[in-house]
Amino acid sequence: MEKKCYNEREDKGSISDTKIQWHPGFVAAMALEFGENRGDLIYEKEYNLNTKPLEIDLLVIKKDPGVQVVNELGKLFRGHNIIEYKSPEDHLDIDSFYKTIAYGCLYKAYGRVLDERAAVDITISLVRDARPDGLFRYFRKHHVRVVNPYRGVYHIADAALFPTQIIVGKELEEKAHIWLRALSDQMKEQEMEELLKKISGLTGKLDRQLADSVLEVATSANEQLVERMRGGKDRMSKTLLRIMKPEIDEIVEDRVQEEMRNAIKCAVKSFRELGVDDERIKGLLVKNHKLTSSEAAMYL
Repeated sequence: MEKKCYNEREDKGSISDTKIQWHPGFVAAMALEFGENRGDLIYEKEYNLNTKPLEIDLLVIKKDPGVQVVNELGKLFRGHNIIEYKSPEDHLDIDSFYKTIAYGCLYKAYGRVLDERAAVDITISLVRDARPDGLFRYFRKHHVRVVNPYRGVYHIADAALFPTQIIVGKELEEKAHIWLRALSDQMKEQEMEELLKKISGLTGKLDRQLADSVLEVATSANEQLVERMRGGKDRMSKTLLRIMKPEIDEIVEDRVQEEMRNAIKCAVKSFRELGVDDERIKGLLVKNHKLTSSEAAMYL
């Protein structure tokens, strides 16, 4: 069958037509937030409590319960830490609050042996971009104490069986917590530039992969901002171009390599149609495309 060429952007549809995958970006953001304790923590994303519908968004387990998490978002952490993420499209109300507390109860009850997971060793964190004002009004009305030990972090002192906190992304300090602040559909240009600067400074392969997940969510959710920063469809702003130069160079190089591979494959096909034997083809590839003998053999 003849391979049909097509415009990839037209085939996939516009960004706005695609549902934003918030949760993978959230898991990546949390891994970056707790990067200083990476060796001390185990991440279990979409931890299955029992049947498929009952899933914890992220379970973070300390390898050594005595280890202190450097990032203030994890100061509450104990041995087993349940984290529920609410995207900008989701509500965080009193029923969502108690549903997450119930996850903690089920997680405690589903240990392999009796009291394997002590209640005092379990914490609950709920993360949302915007402050859940309705939930906080409920707390005030019912005299539930809420403590604000750090900017954007609220510890719930009553009405919870486990140490519980609510993390509000918009209220977190910008530079220190840009990973979580980027999980928003209302980013500002300054925040996007801060995110790009942070990404450009990463060197580790894992960190770059995690950051790419966060960036994908941030750009998809803030399409108009990205277009404005690019200066329209024909030019990028100098700031954005400078910050993203390593990523752009890598993309260009990948495309050049892909085009070269396709050209070589077409040449091999043409040579065979002309009756040229493989050994002769290999020699021509080595000569004309500066390939090693083993690299040329991969195209035969």
